[in-house]
Order: sequence, then structure tokens, then C-alpha cells
Amino acid sequence: MTVAALLDLAKARGVMIATAESCTGGMVAAALTDIPGSSAVVERGFVTYTNRAKQDMLGVRAKTLDAHGAVSEKVAREMAEGAVRNSQAQLAVSITGIAGPGGSEFKPEGRVCFGLAGEGLTTHTETVEFGAPGRDAVRLAARDHALDLLQNALLKFT
Repeated sequence: MTVAALLDLAKARGVMIATAESCTGGMVAAALTDIPGSSAVVERGFVTYTNRAKQDMLGVRAKTLDAHGAVSEKVAREMAEGAVRNSQAQLAVSITGIAGPGGSEFKPEGRVCFGLAGEGLTTHTETVEFGAPGRDAVRLAARDHALDLLQNALLKFT
């Protein structure tokens, strides 16, 4: 499905979308808003690159960050839920990960955690290991995966 078709689906379902992005730096919001007429369904995007921004803008708890680190499904969950709570959107996707270069034995380059929250939906989280194809490739793959998550969630809205 194209991004334009995703937006058409959101419009048909009456669903506004928010994004909460860290390692992608707004790439999901940009992909959505590149399409004319996207303002009918894109409510807002949060770029929360630092832990402080995640806390201030999305309400991610310090204890969650301390216990699990920014690159975790727990933080992705709080980011997505915070994006819904702090917007007028009915659906939000979140992304937090290590695009590279770098990483560690415990959190390797290419690990990206996603969250998806919405009205009437159980919050979904998942981790995808994209490997280490380079920063640009990880960020593009994460963007595309987030768009797929939004599309699949929109199919559940009636």
C-alpha cells in the first residue's frame, strides 16, 4: 500500500494519526506529510531524540528509562501511548532505536523498537533487528516498518 493509500484509509475511517519518533528524527511524519491533503489525518509528530524530550513531550517515565533504556519496548509503549494522550489523534506509532554507527553487545546497531497505540486498540510493541546495513538504511527500514504498522492498525478501525 502506498502512503497516499494509507492516508486515504485513515480519512475513510475518520482516524487522526500522531507519530513519536526518536532514531528516525521525523521521517515517518515527513513521509506522511509529503502527500498533499495529509493535514486531514496527520494530527502531529513528536521528535523526541533525547530522554528528556521523551519525558517532557510524551510522559515517558524516568524509571522506565532507567530500568530498560531508551531502546526498549517499554519505552516504545510509553512513547506511543503518550503521543495519543498528548494529541487529538486516535492512532500513534512510536520508534526508538540504534540507527548507528555503534551500539553494544546488549543493544546492537540496527535494533529498533516500535509501539502502536490507539483508541480501542491494545497497545502493541515489537522489536526488529535490521542488522548493521548503515545508518541511512536502518532509518529508512524503520520508517517503512512504522508505516506498515499504521496501515495494519487502520484496517482494524471500523
